[in-house]
This record gives sequence, structure tokens and C-alpha cells, in this order.
Amino acid sequence: MSKLWQKDYSTHALLEEFTVGRDTELDNRLLPSDCLASLAHARGLEKAGLLTQGEFKDLKAGLLQIMEEFASGELVIQRSDEDCHTAIENRLWELCGEAGKKIHTGRSRNDQVITALRVAGRGELLRILENLGTLVKALANFAEKNQGVPMPGRTHTQTGMPSSVGLWAAAFAEELLDDGALVRQALDLFNQGSLGSAASYGVPLPLDRELTSSLLGFAKVQNNVLYVNNSRGKYESIILDALDQVGLTLSKLAQELILFSLPEFGYFTLPLELTTGSSIMPQKKNPDGLELTRGKSALLSGYAQQVKGIIRSLPTGYNRDFQDTKEPFLRGLELADILLRISTLTIEGLQVNAKALEKAFTPDIFATDAAYEMVLAGKPFRIAYKEVGLNLDKLATRDPKDTIANRTLVGGAGNLGLDKLRRWLADFTHSTQSLKTSVETALDELTHGE
Repeated sequence: MSKLWQKDYSTHALLEEFTVGRDTELDNRLLPSDCLASLAHARGLEKAGLLTQGEFKDLKAGLLQIMEEFASGELVIQRSDEDCHTAIENRLWELCGEAGKKIHTGRSRNDQVITALRVAGRGELLRILENLGTLVKALANFAEKNQGVPMPGRTHTQTGMPSSVGLWAAAFAEELLDDGALVRQALDLFNQGSLGSAASYGVPLPLDRELTSSLLGFAKVQNNVLYVNNSRGKYESIILDALDQVGLTLSKLAQELILFSLPEFGYFTLPLELTTGSSIMPQKKNPDGLELTRGKSALLSGYAQQVKGIIRSLPTGYNRDFQDTKEPFLRGLELADILLRISTLTIEGLQVNAKALEKAFTPDIFATDAAYEMVLAGKPFRIAYKEVGLNLDKLATRDPKDTIANRTLVGGAGNLGLDKLRRWLADFTHSTQSLKTSVETALDELTHGE
């Protein structure tokens, strides 16, 4: 087995261990995508006259066989391979003979790994966007079901003004849609073809970069071949920064669910199947999923910072440092996906305890309402504010359902605008599905077309 760069010497075993790192493990997530990229590259070589039609057919059959062997566990990336790229090429040599030795024509391992990362990462990001939409839908349904259930509105964690469970849930739904818009913008940057850029400077061959980009379903070619390599890590950090915003939202949601499901509050009851027990205290039902959501959201921030720290001062062109941007990127995608799915399960099984919520409405929470009643009667707000504030002991208990129903301004507890939220979600879902369909159509044609 030979390495892609192999000539007349071998590296020291310790250096090989150091440079390979965890690539053989991480590349298990990239091998199918690298096969697809190699298939598109082979088609481009055929068009350029650098492969015969027969050689292309052999390579296509070989690459599809490699994908099957990998899926079945027959093909395993070895440390001696260094990465999936070498494993694929070595197997092509075995399957296709001389044609296999032509697959790397006009290509560097640099644009090869960038393309594989973009194909694989794009698929994972589309799944993340779908799961984000599912969580928004769950929150919207939860908000609609509980829009008339009063809930104390808090500032500084203390009770402040009347609110509702619907307003609380819909706030997270809208926030996540904004987060999703950031992720989608990052994906649109990422969705550019990189093949043909080689080791940062292109090659003196008539390669059709537009063709290979289109075959892989990319929205466009990333034009400047030097920028292709300079954008490695940069694009990944942009995506991780966007996912970090998702993590921040989910962490806040988790923290409030932990707080409001405490016995002292009792506003919500968590699904039993999403809690764990104590090894010593028989009564415990611990919100471990929420606590880990809160904690692991910090890992997303760390992954973004890790990538930016690696690329911050690199000179133009390829540098081996880029290798260490792969793991935090792939881990960040994986983590964001499971955080969204765990949060959706939680919301779908969350129980609302209306009596506990209404019990929390002590007379002082109606202080602002009392002041504004004086304003409507003609008293200046500052006078009304002071008068109520100096006579809090005289405030009477009110019906919290009436107070939230009176908040009819746009986006208020009595006018949540859930129809708008659902339209925004429909647009978001349609956009995600359209891109997914476009990508799947292109990749299906690449693998099954003539």
C-alpha cells in the first residue's frame, strides 16, 4: 500500500503517528463523499480527454464498488493509508489497474479533502436545518396549545408582568428561525465547488470546473483557486459560529426548563423517559438531557474558537495546520444535530401544570397593569407609577387569563401571531427541501446516470 505522496523514502513511525492523528477515524464520515467527488473528477478528466470512455466507466464502477465495500465493512481505512483519499486510490489501483493510477491527474489532496468536506458537511447541515424546523414546529404547536395558559413574566429572574406559556414558547420558536437563517447563509457560502483548485494554484490542464461543480450539486464554482484553499477553516468556522447561536438558544431553553420543572416551581413536568435516576437517592428524576444540552452548548463555542485559532495566522496557500480544523468541524455538526433532536423530544413530551402557574400570580405582578389603568383614566404615567409603587400592599389579585388576553398588540400574549410564525416556518422548510432535492437529484444522476 502506498501513500499519495510516496516516492523513494518513508517517514519515521513517530512522525506518521503524529501527522495521521485521528484522520483514519474521522475519514469514515468522509469516504462516501470523497468517492462522489472522485467520480465527478473522473467525468471531468474524460471530458478533458485525459481518460477514455472505457477508463471512466471502469473508474465509476470501481468507485461505486468501494462505496458498497465501505458500507458493508469490507473496506476499512488503515493507519498506513493516512486517510480515506489514499485508501480509495489504492483500492482503485486494485480494481481498475492503470486507470486507477490516473484518477489523481489534475487534483491535489487539498482540493480533494475540501470537496469531500463540503459534500459531507452540506448533507449534515441540511439534516440540521430539517431538525431545526422540526423543533420550531414543536414549539409552535406547544405555544398554540398553551397560548391561554398564564405564566409569570420575569426580569432579573423575579416576577415582573403577566405573560403566558404560549408567549414563552413562541419566543424560542422565532429565535430558532433566526438562528436557522444564519445557518442557511453559512451553508450557502459552503455550497461552492472547489475541484480544480489543486494545491492552491490550479493546474495547466483544460479541466472544466463548472462541470465538476455542477455534477456534485454545488450552487456555483468557488472562483479563485487560491481563495479555495484560503477558505478552508474559514467557512467551517462561519458554520460553527452559526451553530453556536443555535446552541445558545437551546442552552437558554434547557436552563429554563430545568428551573421551571423544579418542585419549588412546578410549572412544567419533564417526560420521564428523558430523565435519569440517582445511584443513591431513590426519588431522583434528574434532567440530565437538559443539563448536558446546557453544558455541551459550550462545546460548540469551543469548536468555533478552536478552528479560528488554528487558521488565524496561517500564510496564504495550503498549510498542514488545516488538518486540525476537520475534527472540531465534524464534531460540531454532530453535536448540533443531537442537541436539536433532544430538545424536540423534550418539548413534544413536556407537561404544563396550569394550576402551579396560576398560583405564582401574586398581586404585585399586576402592578404595571394597575399603573396603566390610571394612565388610561388620564393620569401621567410617572405619577401613576409612583402611586402604585408606594401602595403595593393595596394591590388586589386579578384573573391572569384576563390580563394576558388584554395584551393584543402585535406579538403580545393575546396576539401571538402564530400564523406568521407558521408562514415563516413554511418558507424556511420549503427553502431547505428545495436545496436538498437539488443536491440529491445531482448526486443521483452522478451515480446512476450514463
